[in-house]
Amino acid sequence: MKKIINTKKAPLPVGPYSQAIMVNNTLYISGQVALNPEKNELIEGSIEKESYQIMENIKSILNESGLSFKNVVRSKIYLTDMNNFSKVNQVYGSYFEKGQEPARTTIEVSGLPLGVGVEIDMIAVV
Repeated sequence: MKKIINTKKAPLPVGPYSQAIMVNNTLYISGQVALNPEKNELIEGSIEKESYQIMENIKSILNESGLSFKNVVRSKIYLTDMNNFSKVNQVYGSYFEKGQEPARTTIEVSGLPLGVGVEIDMIAVV
């Protein structure tokens, strides 16, 4: 069974997709960028600020689904500059308990939606 997950505590999609989809016991969270959901404005200034906003957006989607970062089993991080790897890691890693980090891929890309420097998607299970 497929259920669309949406919350006003995360930004509205910027295209024809859902914030997340729950299929049976698996939650697929669409790629999140650093949009402030209250003002629908991009967070700018540093890759750390972008990363923090993204993780807060994902946290809101997980919470809407009755889940937390403990349920995350897979994530993908897309960076426009791999030199930001350690800065993003620092913020990203702070949301997971030591030893409970999910499987992950980090990919450098030539561009991301809205000109952001980082995008993150995740898969979580109940």
